[in-house]
Amino acid sequence: MKSAVETLNPTRVRLTVEVPFEELKASLDAAYKKINQQVTVKGFRKGKIPARVIDQRFGRGAVLEEAVNDALPKLYTEAINEADVNPLGQPDVDITELKDGELLAFTAEVDIRPAIEIPDYSGIEVTVDAVEVSDEDVEKSVEQLRERFASTSPVERAAAEGDVVTIDLEAKVDGEVLPDGVASGVQYTIGSGELLEGIDEAVTGLEAGGEATFTSTLKGGSAEGKEAEVTVKVTQVAARELPELDDDFAQMASEFDTLDELKADSRKRLENMKQYDQATQAQERVLDELLKLVEVPIPEKLLEDEVNTRKHNLEHHQLGQMGLTIDKYLELQGKTAEEFDAETREQAVKGIKTQFILDELVSREKLNVNQDELTEHLMRRAASSGMSPDQFAKAVVEGGQVPMLVGEVARGKALAAVVEAAKVVDTNGETVDLGDDEDETEEAAEAAAEASEDEAAEGKSEA
Repeated sequence: MKSAVETLNPTRVRLTVEVPFEELKASLDAAYKKINQQVTVKGFRKGKIPARVIDQRFGRGAVLEEAVNDALPKLYTEAINEADVNPLGQPDVDITELKDGELLAFTAEVDIRPAIEIPDYSGIEVTVDAVEVSDEDVEKSVEQLRERFASTSPVERAAAEGDVVTIDLEAKVDGEVLPDGVASGVQYTIGSGELLEGIDEAVTGLEAGGEATFTSTLKGGSAEGKEAEVTVKVTQVAARELPELDDDFAQMASEFDTLDELKADSRKRLENMKQYDQATQAQERVLDELLKLVEVPIPEKLLEDEVNTRKHNLEHHQLGQMGLTIDKYLELQGKTAEEFDAETREQAVKGIKTQFILDELVSREKLNVNQDELTEHLMRRAASSGMSPDQFAKAVVEGGQVPMLVGEVARGKALAAVVEAAKVVDTNGETVDLGDDEDETEEAAEAAAEASEDEAAEGKSEA
């Protein structure tokens, strides 16, 4: 076999391949065998029809076509390996010459990973938010815990903000009660914003037995998006009672003996959360600076496929689960179709560039992924997907996605190395040392890398 490679542009090549006919012998034998199993000729047992009879009855051309289709994948793979290129996607193959008994010639055009030159990135500098936990932050955290231990007790007075009311609802559109527009015994905290717009004003001031009517746009159900006349009847008003903030509360709500110990723990947890957020912010900003430093040609077909995949996933998976159409989503986002398309394309370009650059760094730095790192990453991905680790691992193996997970971990390690070389300061001008917890830094780097590669146009912008 002879092959040559021609560079059409930085992301596409054309392979020209010539194959002596004798190299097709195995595929020709396989073609005759396959046809033998599919046809019947009077006077011959099935599977025992001579080759010359198949040629006479069904045509040598049919045999050659079957043999070439069988041989092409192997021949293409050999040509790719010989040319030492990294193909992306499926090739466009064209048979240019087929001389029976003499020669097979074909061309194959395919997108390839572009060659990338990564310059010195040690000069990258980024600024991140300082880790600051105020007394107000601690008080808010403790207050949220206190809210979880609130109790309610019925009262005989008009409902006010913060009260929990038990209500019956009936929604009408064009004077007709909707089949799914009646609900009884619904508990609602006034001011929470968890039900229909206008309900807070309607029930505030009503006592048990009171009734009011208001108009509101329905958020779901058979008449989603339509204006409805809603009648609400209050059957009970209950006041929320918060426990006293004292040592007894600390003992009831936590493992601590005193309120001071509970507050100290809340402060520590908030600091840890802000440190993780700071690390993630550093990864994202360093990645953005790295992307500015490197020129990356983008294969147009790959970009097209990525844009279409993102749109499909958004429309048929994410929005479908929320009961939204693409038009309704755009309306809620305040975007035109053109703005959405441009944003999706921009995100796809960033994702492809990120993967190419980090993969180049993985190769250049010879970064490997060990079993423990892969297992930790799998556990995190399982948790974020809502599946058990065993379920997630089984789905990954059955879907042939193990190399994808390995790639995610390796790219996270590559980004962590870039961050380590960068200068990170906080908004107070203090140098931020992200190396104190290597596992946390790499975890945040994996998250940042995944976000850039996989973010869908769902307001995540980001998996």
